[in-house]
Amino acid sequence: MIKKKIIFFGDSLSAGYGLQQPYLEALPALIGQKILAAALPYVVINAGVSGDTTRSAKARVDELLFGDIDLFIIELGANDFLRAYSPSEISGNIKEIIKKVRSFKSDTKILLLGLSLPLWIPDNFGSRYAGLFSLLAKETGTGLIEDFLQGVSGNNSLNMSDGVHPLAEGYKIAAENIWPEVYNILKS
Repeated sequence: MIKKKIIFFGDSLSAGYGLQQPYLEALPALIGQKILAAALPYVVINAGVSGDTTRSAKARVDELLFGDIDLFIIELGANDFLRAYSPSEISGNIKEIIKKVRSFKSDTKILLLGLSLPLWIPDNFGSRYAGLFSLLAKETGTGLIEDFLQGVSGNNSLNMSDGVHPLAEGYKIAAENIWPEVYNILKS
């Protein structure tokens, strides 16, 4: 049986930065395990690159556009926030990524993984990005998980000492946060 592809296109939060076994513990791997358990005909590709921004991701998306991509999951923005990229640049870059994916295969489903800024970011800075992912999803007609790290962000026992990158237990919660939506998309 030929398997369709699910691509996790993101930064260190997809790549599994700092994990002992990212090929088993990172978010794409955990979703892959759930797909296997559900006996769904998909293979999950982890296209996460630590340090990636929407700008650098836009430049590398073309190299992933081959084969039968059924679901393209975009997890980007954290590094843009930390570098104080403007919301309009972040939005424009993600829209360009979506446009490239849809130009390659128009029926590829796209899911945005939004996130909240770490608690140590000042409120006046973080307010610049409020609603960014919701607006993007609405404008582009993509699916959205508003905050895929809900229940993980800000919890010291679930994150590395940097307060940004989840530990393996944190990724398990993130996988539970997104799995119902991923499953519904794949079954539709």
